[in-house]
Amino acid sequence: MAKGHRSKIKRERNAVKDTRPSAKLSYARVPVQKACFVLDAIRGKSVEEAIGILTYNPRYASAVILKLVKSAMANAENNNGMSVDNLYIEECYASNGPIMKRIRPRAQGRAYRIEKRMSHITVVLNEK
Repeated sequence: MAKGHRSKIKRERNAVKDTRPSAKLSYARVPVQKACFVLDAIRGKSVEEAIGILTYNPRYASAVILKLVKSAMANAENNNGMSVDNLYIEECYASNGPIMKRIRPRAQGRAYRIEKRMSHITVVLNEK
């Protein structure tokens, strides 16, 4: 059983501000499953190593995530005053976004639904 009222618990949880540098991309036109293949490859790696992996990865999601990692690096350097040499990817995850529903005509007057999925991708860095 939690202590206190639900609103009090939420207030206490939200009062603690996360100061780690991060970058978030909302409504990326990449399905979560395909983004997670790339995110799993870079999780826990140093930033230089992650950029190398993303540069030569043939998947479409890797180009999107590469821009996101570079943005998080810039945030760390400019906003938090961190050294780029010591940064590593502490967290990276993708969550479901909205789904665009389209119709594909099929034989005998039928229609099949095509779902074009989106995702929200987040990258969080930290210093070693």
